[in-house]
Amino acid sequence: MPAIDLDRLAELARIELTAEHAAAFRADLERVLALVDRLQAVDTSGVEPMSHPLDLPQRLREDAVTEPDQRDVLLALAPAAENGLYLVPKVIE
Repeated sequence: MPAIDLDRLAELARIELTAEHAAAFRADLERVLALVDRLQAVDTSGVEPMSHPLDLPQRLREDAVTEPDQRDVLLALAPAAENGLYLVPKVIE
């Protein structure tokens, strides 16, 4: 495992790392990186990607409209609207 430059890492993360916390942080970070190395060493060829670790059926709710149509009311509140669209100032030339 390559040496970890804690000062550079703290600078990139925009965190203040005191000398007293540096040793504990280094040990934690080295454990995390060692775990990543172990995970990357696992042979996953032939393993199909999954969206969830358990093969459970998804309980999806029915796609139904539950709110009343308030388009005209909301468009009337806008400072400027045209053809059912909000008009906004141009910000990119």
